[in-house]
Amino acid sequence: MPIHLSGDPLRISDVVRVARSNESVVIDQRAIEQMRSSRRVVEHALDDGQAHYGINTGFGSLARTRIARDELRELQRNLIRSHAAGVGNPLPKEVVRAMMLILCASLCRGCSGVRPQIAERLAAMLNAGITPIVPEIGSVGASGDLAPLAHLALVMLGEGEAWLDDERLDGSAALSRAGLKPLDLDAKEGLALINGTHLMCARASLLVHDARKLLDSAILACAMSVDANKATDEPFLEEVARVRMQEGSAAVASRLRACLEGSEIRASHRENDPRVQDPYSIRCSAVVLGSSLDQLRYVELIVERELGAVTDNPLVLKVDGAPRIVSAGNFHGMPLAIPLDGLSIALAHIAGISERRIYLMLSARDPEAGLTPYLASHPGLQSGLMIAQYTAAACCNEIIGLCTPASVANIPTSAGTEDYNSFGPRSAAKARRILDLTRRVVAIEFLCAAQAIEHHRPLRSGAIVERAHARIRKHIPPLDHDRPTAGDIEAIASLIIDGQLGLS
Repeated sequence: MPIHLSGDPLRISDVVRVARSNESVVIDQRAIEQMRSSRRVVEHALDDGQAHYGINTGFGSLARTRIARDELRELQRNLIRSHAAGVGNPLPKEVVRAMMLILCASLCRGCSGVRPQIAERLAAMLNAGITPIVPEIGSVGASGDLAPLAHLALVMLGEGEAWLDDERLDGSAALSRAGLKPLDLDAKEGLALINGTHLMCARASLLVHDARKLLDSAILACAMSVDANKATDEPFLEEVARVRMQEGSAAVASRLRACLEGSEIRASHRENDPRVQDPYSIRCSAVVLGSSLDQLRYVELIVERELGAVTDNPLVLKVDGAPRIVSAGNFHGMPLAIPLDGLSIALAHIAGISERRIYLMLSARDPEAGLTPYLASHPGLQSGLMIAQYTAAACCNEIIGLCTPASVANIPTSAGTEDYNSFGPRSAAKARRILDLTRRVVAIEFLCAAQAIEHHRPLRSGAIVERAHARIRKHIPPLDHDRPTAGDIEAIASLIIDGQLGLS
């Protein structure tokens, strides 16, 4: 089913479908009428003799410079060309496709003053598989994601570079291959294409989707580690969670109980176990992972709001019943930047407590757990999974460095007119790197916990844990001799991405 754009909010699932599954996009008639209505307001403003920012003036600190009527198309074309100043590696195709969809949906809400042809061109490019090549670095996350969006818009003009499916072409050739012609931009339209939080929102949407899946896997890995260590499940009792009064903790505890339900391993040491309580990485796991879940839910809420927003400037609005062009600051990225910095911290704790459980399994410090050092068959002769914990520690160390918030430091731009920026794109980029590293840490925990479960056979864990164990063993044999494990870690990370190591 194609994604229909009518002006209503997008959903995160819509963004993922278009970004990753090349779902087609259709612009509904209601959106076309909304764009036509706002365009008439802009055209009227061109004749009222007043200065209107970015319509008949320069940009940023040059806003007091009036531009002649016959130079307005050149003004918009120059805006796109001059702002295409990004550097670094190209953004992933999925991020650019998500940007294009979110931008198109925003224009369809009829507050940007563009002709319907602008949104229709974005939809046509998405449907034809044209993905502009956009350098990763250049946005300060305040006056819109200017540089990245300018590189996107260049291709609409027949300039820049783009992927057409998997072929890299110049923008003109990509349009021509798809049967499209370069656009001429009228007053306000170049500004509408680059003034918005669409890069931040695109990355945040994909991050939230992937973080949800990763947290599910982390909870399941934790449950496998509980039985791997022959630990108790009493900290996950519903009564315990109830008196803590935190929704995330209660939800994670409930999921852990479900994973371990019917475990023969747990039943085998329920009586006469001399241990009074387990280390924090086991005992407090529902509280820690629950805190990450609560933060993720908050970020998801903010992203869903942003997917219904118009983050352009100036805006075409009805004020007191009359249409008006209003200069404002909806393009500022702080509503996304702060939550994205928080998401980085939430992911850091998923990785951090996972690494501690890895250490616990490999150290063999607790004789009641029934595990050999490093889970090796012949410790000493074999090193087993010793270095897997080193890798997890290295990932966590990098994560720690990446958790310094991007949103707390300000560097002014545009000669001081833009004097407080969000740097949300950096928040999003750091969170993506942290998510990728955290996935590897959780994959290592699965690798170790699956091996540790082998030490307790013929006893079996809960049905959900055993299903995950079987899926791991379908790709990775038990460790009965030393072998390189880098490929094992990546194979499990791929299972996490594919959703095969989730709770459902």
